Amino acid sequence: MGRRNLPSVNHRPNVRCVVAILGSIAFSAFPAPAQTPALRFEVADVHPTTASVNWDSREMSGGLMRGGLYHLRHATMLDLVRLAYGVDANKVIGGPNWLALDRFDIRAKVPAGTTAAGVKPMLQALLAERFGLVARNDVKPVQAWALTSGKNIQMKRADGAGDGRCLSGGSGDLVAVTCRNITMAAFVANMGQLDGAWYYVGDNLVADQTGLGGAWDFDLKYSRRWNTTVAGAEIVSLFDAIEKSGLKLDASKVPMSVIVVDSVNRQPTPNSPETDKAFPPVPTEFEVADVRPTDPDFHGDDYQVEDGGRVHVRGTTLQSLVADSWGITGEMIVGAPKFMDSERWDIVAKAPEVMATGGDVDTDFLRAMFRKLLTERFHLAVHYEERPMSAWVLTAPKPKLKKADPQSRSGCKEGPATLTKVEPRSTNPVLGRFLTCTNVSMAWFGQQLQFLASAYVHSEVPDATGLEGGWDFTLSFSKIAQLRGGGGASEKSDVSPASDPNGAISAPDAMEKQLGLKLELRKRPVRVLVIDHVETKPTDN
Repeated sequence: MGRRNLPSVNHRPNVRCVVAILGSIAFSAFPAPAQTPALRFEVADVHPTTASVNWDSREMSGGLMRGGLYHLRHATMLDLVRLAYGVDANKVIGGPNWLALDRFDIRAKVPAGTTAAGVKPMLQALLAERFGLVARNDVKPVQAWALTSGKNIQMKRADGAGDGRCLSGGSGDLVAVTCRNITMAAFVANMGQLDGAWYYVGDNLVADQTGLGGAWDFDLKYSRRWNTTVAGAEIVSLFDAIEKSGLKLDASKVPMSVIVVDSVNRQPTPNSPETDKAFPPVPTEFEVADVRPTDPDFHGDDYQVEDGGRVHVRGTTLQSLVADSWGITGEMIVGAPKFMDSERWDIVAKAPEVMATGGDVDTDFLRAMFRKLLTERFHLAVHYEERPMSAWVLTAPKPKLKKADPQSRSGCKEGPATLTKVEPRSTNPVLGRFLTCTNVSMAWFGQQLQFLASAYVHSEVPDATGLEGGWDFTLSFSKIAQLRGGGGASEKSDVSPASDPNGAISAPDAMEKQLGLKLELRKRPVRVLVIDHVETKPTDN
């Protein structure tokens, strides 16, 4: 089942979960790549991802088999390697600097009877044949959080009651976690999924080095790192909470089995001219859909997908539906009548069975179905257009950046480059975000700011810095909710609240003070979605 705005281990702060029904295959461990059998897809279409304004375009989607087909979209080479060999992304070592930047789309036919695990050797063969991937197994020390036990364990041996997991709750600034009948191995495997824990451990590996066997009962209470609004506020970190249980979570280098990428080509070999003919047309509309006004007594909004591809939307405005369906932010929609953002709708729809095998509907296909539904039922007509608007441009009046090693892997991540408990968010908790960027160009950074600082930046930011090559830097700033009275930026421009005396600092101010970069508001063409026509009421069910 999918639900809008669900957090996940791969969650990126301030990322709008548009139609968050992303399928994935849970791959088990796989033996050495050199010893895998030569299983292959019957036919495969491989090409670089087309440039997109969609918010989901920076996250991999797909990874599902339906009707004998396997789809992956927006997948980096890092994604492809980790899926092919069944390892965590942090266990993929080496490779070119673009490994986590360039994105690719893959659709392939799988032989009858293929299981999820059976896709892995096929994907390995595909990467070797189409990208010239050369990869091998090795054992190397990997940066990880190591969970160890102290002399005074404050946990209880489980009596068998409980379902072997941790449940997150709490209110206000504190997260309350209740763990019952859970092993230490299960605890570390799922730590990043606990409410708010990702802001402490990030996407990094967590290793169980406690030596404690059996199952345990314990409770944790720690602060929501991104909720604090006062610089001097006392917080209880996840590290403090774990230590109160008699355990310790420390940065370490842990020897682990890894996949070493020796070489890989940036461009895949061309598809056969006959490739397109091998795939059936993708369904673009729901089998049936019921659209009706939301009950006035229902407050909030909800979005769910049930097993079999049944979609439920409740309490959603047309403005939100259009933004979700076209994969953009509401700020980039112009010409919308007022009723699009006030009247709310419920939709119950059924996706075609071929798209719902296994209980999930692919995000991209689901978005296309909603576009068709809105077009037919509300007579919606839209077009893209570039219009002059006040929007950011990236400049560098006094750059304070470090020139990068051109061989280092490019990208930005939440948290420090080297694991540490003490970083800007520790000393000033009102700084809810901390980015570490390595070997990134200013052009790429400007493109990604609408994702990295989405509450402040609503469109791609052109690079006017004049800085060439790759750069290393860190950037710490406050989430927009941490600015006093900050409620949000201007709805139709990139104007954002200023920094606060409470210690909070906005992303634009942080960039100027910490990096010597400046976001300047200029009148420039911005790509927007124009509403040409829409009816106030849908056609009858």
